Amino acid sequence: MLNLANLPDGFHDDPFPHYDQLLTHAPICPQPDGSILLSRHADLERIYKDTTLYRSGKKEVFKPKFGADTPLYEHHTTSLVFNDPPLHTRVRRIMTAALAPRAIQRMEAGLIDTVDHLLAQMPAAPDLIEDYASIIPIQIIGNLLDVPMEERGPLRDWSLAILGALEPVLTEVQLERGHAAVRDFKAYLQDLIARRRAKPGDPETDVLTRLIAGDGEGALSEIELIQNCIFILNAGHETTTNLIGNGLALLHDHPEQKAHLLAEPALIDTCVEEVLRMASPNQFGNREVAEDTEIGGHAIAAGTNLHLCIAAANRDPAVFVDPERFDIARKPNRHLAFAGGPHVCVGLTLARMEGRIALKRFLGRFPDYQITRRQNGGRVRFRGYAALSAQV
Repeated sequence: MLNLANLPDGFHDDPFPHYDQLLTHAPICPQPDGSILLSRHADLERIYKDTTLYRSGKKEVFKPKFGADTPLYEHHTTSLVFNDPPLHTRVRRIMTAALAPRAIQRMEAGLIDTVDHLLAQMPAAPDLIEDYASIIPIQIIGNLLDVPMEERGPLRDWSLAILGALEPVLTEVQLERGHAAVRDFKAYLQDLIARRRAKPGDPETDVLTRLIAGDGEGALSEIELIQNCIFILNAGHETTTNLIGNGLALLHDHPEQKAHLLAEPALIDTCVEEVLRMASPNQFGNREVAEDTEIGGHAIAAGTNLHLCIAAANRDPAVFVDPERFDIARKPNRHLAFAGGPHVCVGLTLARMEGRIALKRFLGRFPDYQITRRQNGGRVRFRGYAALSAQV
């Protein structure tokens, strides 16, 4: 069965047959290092809901991976996603207030302007990742934190390097690139935060000013503030880039579904949900077992690291009718692309809005686009394209 530390040839191009095998033959799949790979929708859903038995904190798991007292270790053990209550509860409360629906709604007009500007400047033979999908979330997150336009250049490379360090197996080059990205991003944010403290923005529209202020129950420490600003970029950049790129690829590869969407534009919301299900931008999550338990009749010891295969769960035939079919009108669609429970993605409303506007307006302008070349991102944890050449 699938070994995450020694992946079979061709896995990065098409992992889904391997996930089907997991669901059919080994939904609870032990790994050589003692961790366990889980793929059933019901198991993942149950784990996401139980933050007492299944912990998100990764202090022990990340020590051998990154080394204690290193930049990557500090980041990934301080950011929202890899923490448990009470820290998770406190940080999430402040972030949720900063990303309130009213604040996100205010971003829509600016997002449409950004997308339309990119479409107006689109070359005849664009790279749909470089020239479109990757630019949109960088600009939105830059606007969220009110990062000056001329300072946004390094943001994407920092994000890719930091998230790249979450892969199951790392080279020394990947590890050092991740450490350097955290160091550089941290230094930049220390300066940006100092400037914002000296001259606060409007907390209704400037998320960084809101995060600095905290809420009535407290504020983030300086290190929590810095590392969770990095988290906002990381969580919202690569995954949203992948959502848009994967969506354009799926619609291209399923012309009957693209025609259906062009004929019924109101299906864009269910289309985005189906893209999230079929090609989940985040393919894996992780939890650590807090005490001895059992999953599906298998005894699981306390301290065991669990790999949660979101991409397999999103094609589980026990939940999804004809799960291999791309159906932009699919309802219901109980995918786990945003995880679930108390750790459900804090930026899911923003991600959905970006996906909806990016796909709808692209199709409205270039309904007959043709993809001419693809390069997958070469990631296990995250699924998307490094390049997507096209004719528009």
